[in-house]
Parts: sequence; C-alpha cells; structure tokens
Amino acid sequence: MASLKDMRNRIASVQATQKITKAMQMVAAAKLRRSQEQAEAARPYAQRISAVIANLARSVAGSPTAPRLLAGAGRDDSHLIVVATSDRGLAGGFNSAIVRAARERIAQLLAAGKDVKIVCVGKKGRDQLQRTHGDRIVQAFDMSAHKTLGLAAAEPVAALILQMVEDGRADVVTLFYSRFKSVVSQVPTAKQLVPAVVEAGAEAADLGGAVYTYEPNEEEILETLLPRNVTVQILSALLENQAGFYASQMAAMDNATRNAGDMINRLKIVMNRTRQAKITTELIEIISGASAL
Repeated sequence: MASLKDMRNRIASVQATQKITKAMQMVAAAKLRRSQEQAEAARPYAQRISAVIANLARSVAGSPTAPRLLAGAGRDDSHLIVVATSDRGLAGGFNSAIVRAARERIAQLLAAGKDVKIVCVGKKGRDQLQRTHGDRIVQAFDMSAHKTLGLAAAEPVAALILQMVEDGRADVVTLFYSRFKSVVSQVPTAKQLVPAVVEAGAEAADLGGAVYTYEPNEEEILETLLPRNVTVQILSALLENQAGFYASQMAAMDNATRNAGDMINRLKIVMNRTRQAKITTELIEIISGASAL
C-alpha cells in the first residue's frame, strides 16, 4: 500500500493536471465563439458560388468545350483524397473520425482497383495515415504556420490539387473534413471538388423568365470561377474544422477536468482510510504496551 506521503504527492499531481485541463477548456471556449462566427460567415459565400456555378453549368451541359473541372476527364481511374484535420490533439475523437471516414473511402476505392493518392492538411491526419498509407501521401500541409485561416492558407492546397488535375494525375478529387453542426456535434463530411458537383441546396438563380447573355461566354467564366471555387471550398472546410476542433477540445477538457475531480475525491478517501488505519494501529500498540506493564 502507498504511504501517506505518496498519496499526498499523487493528489497534488492530479490537482495540477486538473488546473491545466480547466485552463485549456476556458481557452478553447473563448476561441470557439470566434471560430464559429468565421465558419458561419464563410458558408453563404461558399453556397452562393456553388449556386452561380450551377446556373452556368446548365448552359454548358454536354458541351465538348466544358471546363475539365466541371465535366471531368471522362474517367475515374485516379482518385485524390484530401484529408483536412487539425494540427493539435487533445480533442477527443475529432481527428480520428475524419481519418476513419477517409480510410473507409480509400479502402473502397482500392478494392475497386482505383489508383489513390492522398494529400494531408494538418499534422494529425498525416500522422495517422502515415502508418497505413504512407506510400500514397503526395504532400502534407502544416496549417500551424498560419496565425489566422484565410485564403493564404487554402491557396497552396488548391494550387496542388489543380496542378494534379491538369497533369492528369487526379481524375476525381474528394475533400474530407468535419462540418461544424453544434458545440456537441461535428459531422465528418466528404465533398467532391473535381468534377464540381452542385450541392443539394445550391439552386440556380431564379431569372424570372429573363434570358441572360454572358460576356465573356459561360466557358470562359467557368474557367476562372471553378479554380476559385476549389479554393473557397477548401477554406470553408478549414474554418469548419477549426470550429469543430475547439468545440471537441472544450468538451474533452471538460470531461478531463471532471474525471480529475473524481480521482482526487477517491484518492482523498483512500488517504483518509490509510491514515485512520495507521492511527488505529498505533493506538493498539500503545494500549498493548501499557497492558503489558
């Protein structure tokens, strides 16, 4: 059995850990509000650009001159999986849920005989996928170098994706990230970036029967708009991830703080019982010695 000194040291250690987890919970809660506002502010722009593309895509549907980012390469032999996670841990199963969804898709594609390449955005996704699919990772991006998430963070990722599509190394590009739903709910999501697909909620604009003539033509507009759409969708995913990470970290640190409190209470009970047993033993020895005299 541990001595009273060992018990006190252990209680002090758990109390120090509890202070750290409580501080991390408060920091995550403070950052969550701003991150949530950024993620929600980015959604209308991402949805609107999808609506514009949907409107233009209807005009060039089936055209042989349709942009490759919209019509695709005419095959789906090579798939690029972009896995966006956080650069830090201590957030429960936040990163693992995203990687698990990506692994399931990779396993399905490999079983179908497809060529799969992986781009990791965030250290945690890279670390987990390195163990099982290290030979398929094309490049890993470290987002911790960016103090704030903006277009500067998304543009290098989008540039690599566009270059791989242009070179014929990727026929289909799918982005995996966690969509922020609420403080207690983050949904691992797969979004196809290339060929571009129209979101279910991204309806074409109601023109009221009017006929529009585009200058330049639709194909030229889409040639400019589609690459920007890739960048915007990646940025939106990064902001959603950031909000989901802080929400998960806040919940994880709250659970850790509660568990530390429960452990402290149990250790104090054991310490008090040990001390009481020691006192009782000493009293018995004193009484026994006095009786012998």
